[in-house]
This record gives sequence, structure tokens and C-alpha cells, in this order.
Amino acid sequence: MEKHVYQTVVEPRNGWFDFHLKEVWRYRDLVMLFVKRDFVSQYKQTILGPAWAVIQPFFTTIMFSFIFGSLAGLSADGVPSFIFYLSGTVLWTYFANCMTTTANTFVANSNILGKVYFPRLVMPISVVLSKLIAFLIQYAFLLIFVVIYTVTDSGVHPNLFILMTPVLVLQLAMLGLGCGIIVSAVTTKYRDLAMLVVFGSQLWMYATPIAYDMSIIPAHLVSLYMLNPVTPIVILFRYAYLGIGTIQWGYYALSWVVTLLILLLGIMLFSRVEKTFMDTV
Repeated sequence: MEKHVYQTVVEPRNGWFDFHLKEVWRYRDLVMLFVKRDFVSQYKQTILGPAWAVIQPFFTTIMFSFIFGSLAGLSADGVPSFIFYLSGTVLWTYFANCMTTTANTFVANSNILGKVYFPRLVMPISVVLSKLIAFLIQYAFLLIFVVIYTVTDSGVHPNLFILMTPVLVLQLAMLGLGCGIIVSAVTTKYRDLAMLVVFGSQLWMYATPIAYDMSIIPAHLVSLYMLNPVTPIVILFRYAYLGIGTIQWGYYALSWVVTLLILLLGIMLFSRVEKTFMDTV
């Protein structure tokens, strides 16, 4: 009698910790297919194509430089305002894109989810990776200005903390993934929350030192302000590439703790709602 060897067993998941990450790894080829699909579809039938990845942060930086730098007269901590705002905008754009797109990914792909089985975590992971491509384009754009301002002795002083860039980007990806999964798990049943994601991300941006320097924050509010997990990341990134500010490692370590807790909470919540996902999406 011929013996059958089963490669995939689909069974109900009832526990809080039914993550099955090994199964996600087995579907890594599908992850890359989703990455290619998401990136290509985003710039399909556009004249400028991937150049839009640079245009958005460029004009946002110009606007910040004019409003917060010229009109409001906020300090850029001794460096040109353009590179100050660009460094924060590039980081925030990646984080916000990961969070907002992940928050909508299950509803947007509901037609696929009802037809074929694959680990559902494949989709948000592919979003984070596809947004990483756009980030790398923006990052190269940022490096050009870092080199220009460094050579022209404009107060920009990069240092060896640049080597921590992969760690900072990984943390932003994990934080954006965790926040996005939490929202997506809830919005499958309550669509109202999806309407607030973009608005909430904008409020979060103004609670992060993207468009201003930490020097304007009152001393008695700094500790509370640093509880925002994105704030220590931005401060460390600017210290590495611009040589401004000071690194507070205690707050950065706390930022990692918050990031890991949010990601764990997101995956746990998702594993609970996944079994009824197609009934509510």
C-alpha cells in the first residue's frame, strides 16, 4: 500500500501562542511574490515610477523647513534645517507606511484569503519588506545630502553609530508591524477604526521629534515624552548621521521593550481572531 506523506496540515488554532513561525518561513517564496506585487502595483502606470518614493519626503521636508524653520523659527540644533527635517521624515515615512498599510492589508486582500490557504502573517510581513524598498531609495537620497553637508562643513558630523542603522530600521519595521497587526485584527469586525489610522499616525508624528528639536520640550515632560518608542530611534538616528543631540541608552532600551511588547501583543491578538477572520472581514 502506498504511503502518503503530508507536507501541510491545516488544523484549528485556539491558543494565544499559536504563531507557527516555521510555517511562515516555509512560505518565504510567497512572501517575496507579495513583495514584488505590492511594489510593482504601487508604481504601475505612473510616469515617474519609484521616483515618487523620493518626491513625497522631499516636499514634506520643504514644507517643514518653511513652516517650522522659517515661519516658526524652531531650532534645528545647529545643522541646516533641510537635512534635519529630511532625516526625521525618511524614518517616519517608513514607519507610518508599514503601520497604515498593514492595518488595511487583510481587508484589502480578503478576496485572496477566502480562496487559498497560507499563513496569514505572510501578508503583513510582505508589506514591511515592500515598504523597505521605498525606504532604501529615500535613504540613498538622504545619504547624498549628508555627504554634501559634511563636505561643505555645514555642521553635519556623521559618526560610527551609523553602523546601527540596520538595527534602527529593524526596530521601526517590528513596531510598525505590531501596531498594524493590532489594528488589522480589530478592524476586521469594526471598520470605524480603520478610518482613524491615518489621522492617528499624523497625531503620533507630532508627538515625535520629526518637525522640531527636543530642546522645545519642557524639562518636566521629557521623561513622559521619551516613552514614545519612536522618539529614541529618531534621536539616535540623528546623532549618528548629523552628530546632534545626546543618546540616552536607558530610554532606547525601554523603546525596545515597548516595541517587542507591541509586536507580541499584535501577533497574539491576530492568532485569536484568525479563526473567525473570514466570517467578519
